[in-house]
Amino acid sequence: MTWTADSGSERLRAELDTLTTEAFRGELADIDQLPTLEIAKIMNGEDTTVPTAVAGQLPRIAAAIDATAARMAHGGRLVYAGAGTAGRLGVLDASECPPTFNTAPADVVGLIAGGPGAMVTSVEGAEDSKELAAADLDALALTSRDTVVGISASGRTPYAIGAVEHAGARGALTIGLSCNAGSALAAAAEHGIEVVVGPELLTGSTRLKAGTAQKLVLNMLSTITMIRLGKTYGNLMVDVRASNEKLRARSRRIVSLATGASDAEIETALAATDGEVKNAILTIIGGVDGPTAARLLADADGHLRAALRAAEKSA
Repeated sequence: MTWTADSGSERLRAELDTLTTEAFRGELADIDQLPTLEIAKIMNGEDTTVPTAVAGQLPRIAAAIDATAARMAHGGRLVYAGAGTAGRLGVLDASECPPTFNTAPADVVGLIAGGPGAMVTSVEGAEDSKELAAADLDALALTSRDTVVGISASGRTPYAIGAVEHAGARGALTIGLSCNAGSALAAAAEHGIEVVVGPELLTGSTRLKAGTAQKLVLNMLSTITMIRLGKTYGNLMVDVRASNEKLRARSRRIVSLATGASDAEIETALAATDGEVKNAILTIIGGVDGPTAARLLADADGHLRAALRAAEKSA
């Protein structure tokens, strides 16, 4: 990369000087001279502060989840948009929803500035473009039922801000997740979540505490939204997609934990429902056949408890 002067560099440097996540910690200036175990202890100590910072934002996180679930219940999608580490975390969370909750790949989407290639290779300048974010969202044919989460540790990344602004103009629900107070991203979003984790162990490396905080919040956004949408039964992952041997074993175990049925009964139920865990549980507890289980769940919008109540009434 060739170094070039930029007329906006002084302005940007001054802006970075105001961000908590970019602050320099003089007390760690000699960290490279410490024993490895001591560095590890310091880093571990830093990480323990993150859950407390997240806890301070729980009311905002909960409000954002309820709003997201309400839209997804009517066919909306959850879309993450970010650059660099923030974008990668969004893509990661989105990619884990289909095998975990049996969602369609299009239901939860991760957008990263620069496209899929940016997951492994930096795409220079992509994060600086609001227009790129708008184009990426337009490619999804965004609607007012969708939710767009802009993710940026600094809270000033143009791609994330542009995504939230463009989504808001289309009537979509918008959430801004950052790690600095008073961020432009939070200001642009309907739901601003600012998890202030403080200066990093390594100045400017926001893949550390800031990245951990973002991952924790994204875990909450997707997981609790799916709970609200009936993707679980209690704390059992009943919409798991059994796409490999491990997940098939997990499916059998989940049916066992939910019903207490024998192995033979579980195998019969899973065979009758084409391996659908939720349906299999309903056939065992509700005493219905596979097609009836499918119909009851469809009528209950996939909520197993509601389908069980309907099965009891019709018994």
